[in-house]
Amino acid sequence: MGAVLGLAAVGSAVLMVESDWGFLPSVVVVLAIGLVFGALQGMATAMIGIQSFIVTLAGLQIARGLARIWSDGQGVAIAYGNGPHEAPDSFAILGERTFGGLVPIPVLIFAVVAIAAVVFLRVSAFSRHLYAVGGNEKAARLSGVPVIRVKIAVFAICGLLASLAGIVHAVQLNQGSPNDGIGYELDAIAAVVIGGTSLAGGRGSVAGTVAGALLLGVLNNILALNNIDSNIQLLIKGLVIVAAAALQRLRPAS
Repeated sequence: MGAVLGLAAVGSAVLMVESDWGFLPSVVVVLAIGLVFGALQGMATAMIGIQSFIVTLAGLQIARGLARIWSDGQGVAIAYGNGPHEAPDSFAILGERTFGGLVPIPVLIFAVVAIAAVVFLRVSAFSRHLYAVGGNEKAARLSGVPVIRVKIAVFAICGLLASLAGIVHAVQLNQGSPNDGIGYELDAIAAVVIGGTSLAGGRGSVAGTVAGALLLGVLNNILALNNIDSNIQLLIKGLVIVAAAALQRLRPAS
């Protein structure tokens, strides 16, 4: 997730600043890159049979390498205006506030995506297939669930949303850097585990993941405001993940 975010941030900056692309074409292409990148990883997992952990670990290296090649290993600053090598002002809107300056637009994007995901997982047939594959892939296949299509779709959606996060990340920092998103994989795992998602599959919810992400954000802010050493912060995050996973193991027995 972190590496695809970095690739998307670099792509947004390079296309608009160095290639003088417009806002909409740049965003569409960057989102398409994330979608295709995720789908390819899904194919490697579902069709070839490579473990998803290995596929995503390799994908991390590939996405980070592509980002460094695309940006020549340097961050690309984003300046706004109508001249050459300037991003359109419409891109800057994504980092502004709305509703009288009360709600940042990135928060609004986050809320819209989360609500759409919650509704989608509650009303769609795809969601039932998703939980079935996570719970017991062999049983799902024997029940007629299109396991390969479900897996590819899930990876593609993850890539698409990681690219969306990369676009927002770029507009917030006014740059796209190949180093953006380093270590975000740990935050992603922590958010879903804290939110009650089983790493064994078959159990979890978007609402729980959102709660886990918010809790993790509060924890990060508390640690930063108290000037806790960054190495200690990593230690605490790791312990939180282990504790959350341990609670999941204890929950069925209780």
